[in-house]
Amino acid sequence: MELLTDRTTIIALAIAGACLATAGSLLRSRSRNTARLAHLIVWVGYLVSLTSVALFVAAGFLSNR
Repeated sequence: MELLTDRTTIIALAIAGACLATAGSLLRSRSRNTARLAHLIVWVGYLVSLTSVALFVAAGFLSNR
């Protein structure tokens, strides 16, 4: 559980989610043929970012401060 609420893990997930969402948006704007794949990549990026936020909140509740 400590690995999931580690600060480095949370930040890495946030950055990965942002990169995925950005890549999906760029892919969507370039070609109509890849619209479905781009849409999926954007949503995966959003889910990774949401996971980061949820772990951040959990880490706040689990801290001993």
